[in-house]
Amino acid sequence: MKKLTLIFTLMLCVYSYAHDLHPGQFPLHSWTNTQNQVIAEGTFYMLKNNLVFVEDAHLKIVQIPLKTLSVQDQNYALEKNQRVTNLNQSPFDEKASDTTSDEYLSAEKVKFLGFILVVFLFCLVLFTQPKKVRYLMPLMLVALATLTYGFTTQLTATDPAFLNSAFAPFSSSVSTTYDNTYFYVHSKGIPNHTMMVGISNHGWQQQVPIPQCYINDNAWSIPLNPVMASSPIPIDAVHFTRGAIGIAANGVPIFNYHTNTGVDSYLDGQLDNYGGHCGRGDDYHYHIAPLHLYSLGQMQSTLPCAFGFDGYAVYGSVEPDGSPMNPLDSNHGHIGTNGVYHYHGTSTAPYMIGNFVGQVTEDATHQLIPQATAHPVRTENWTPLNGALITSCSPNTNNNGYNLSYSLNGIPGYATNFSWNGSIYTFNYVTPSGITANNYSGFSQCTVPNLAQTTFGQNQGIAIVPNPAKNFIQLDLKNESLLQNIQAITIYDAQGKKVFGSQFQPQINIQGLSKGIYWVKIDLQDTSFTQKLIVE
Repeated sequence: MKKLTLIFTLMLCVYSYAHDLHPGQFPLHSWTNTQNQVIAEGTFYMLKNNLVFVEDAHLKIVQIPLKTLSVQDQNYALEKNQRVTNLNQSPFDEKASDTTSDEYLSAEKVKFLGFILVVFLFCLVLFTQPKKVRYLMPLMLVALATLTYGFTTQLTATDPAFLNSAFAPFSSSVSTTYDNTYFYVHSKGIPNHTMMVGISNHGWQQQVPIPQCYINDNAWSIPLNPVMASSPIPIDAVHFTRGAIGIAANGVPIFNYHTNTGVDSYLDGQLDNYGGHCGRGDDYHYHIAPLHLYSLGQMQSTLPCAFGFDGYAVYGSVEPDGSPMNPLDSNHGHIGTNGVYHYHGTSTAPYMIGNFVGQVTEDATHQLIPQATAHPVRTENWTPLNGALITSCSPNTNNNGYNLSYSLNGIPGYATNFSWNGSIYTFNYVTPSGITANNYSGFSQCTVPNLAQTTFGQNQGIAIVPNPAKNFIQLDLKNESLLQNIQAITIYDAQGKKVFGSQFQPQINIQGLSKGIYWVKIDLQDTSFTQKLIVE
């Protein structure tokens, strides 16, 4: 009886140990509103677009507007966000390779297997008589089952240098940053290939490609610590029918290949020659995998052409090592030789992702969150124009707009020519019978901050203090010899506009800057790095 009791105790230990990796086992914070009423219980997840994302005890993400929180919780959220978003505090290996770190999980596996071995040896001592060895088998079966169950959820930590290797070929128009939680892609959503040409019939919604400001706090977010979901959510005609599900290496967002009416946008003729079109917000995006990035010679075939917003890479017709693509599972991917899952793009449905292998959050409007936001300029509710075929779309001579031409039922002479000047957008609608001009008030065009290739330099022992700041900031040098190594200091605002630039100064006056978030780029002799600055 004593031996059986001991066996049962050991089995309980095995079971409890196997669940040490279950997510969400952290102290919950009570979030209060301006009336000091508790409105949520959960851990801080992220701060984005003045929304606080809180993960509750059931691992659900709750959004709370920052301004609705009590002063204490606003400060709490800002402090948490500052810790998370201080860029480059942890050095990363700059060698770009398709390897993701699974070190924590591997260490736990080793310890767990060691524990099982101890149990096994201990039981051998107990059961020295051969006839009693049969009692050992149930215990071993339970241990193996527990081992398998305990690791059905794969935890990975992606090296930012690996992600950056995919976006690096487009560094002239795309820049990247990261923190402890997300890898951020800053872009205007405009590719370096011809857009819109080839869209016909159902696909013509009379929309045009207006560059967007997917930068800074409105950048695209790729999880750096993806977790495999126990029940993958499908990319179908019901789920994720709004917003993007991934981002191409050239900074163009990728949407569900189903439209909001449930049809296959590619087969329905709604996409251009590269699998993209503009939405009702005049925002250009793809609906299929951007395999043309390979065929146009814009990137190597062994690099990911895109990333899903669950954190997993998307490759083309070859594996990361250059070998032919292995058979795909129902999610449209498989686990690679490095033990990490990745997707593949194909020319047939579902084109890129069949089901989200990684854990994601879908809001009530069937949109994945967090999500960058486009800013519509025009207010009309344009509808498809049957019989239309877009024949050309090119930048105008001043490079502040586009001229888009189309035919209608085989008759040429139709065009939508638009340009912007500050926040005013001028549209000329051309038909064979004349021109109609409309002006719209919108957002001012922004500049993608020149942060590419800088985020991955180590901070070299330099910090910005204080942060947040009100009047002045200075560089806290851990080593005074670094003083001679600093070449320049540049500050960009939230729109990517340069608001300060200088050689090294012991103290920088920021009294002229409005409250908000800025990016401070510090150029050294051999590298550069960028840190976020909050001005109060």
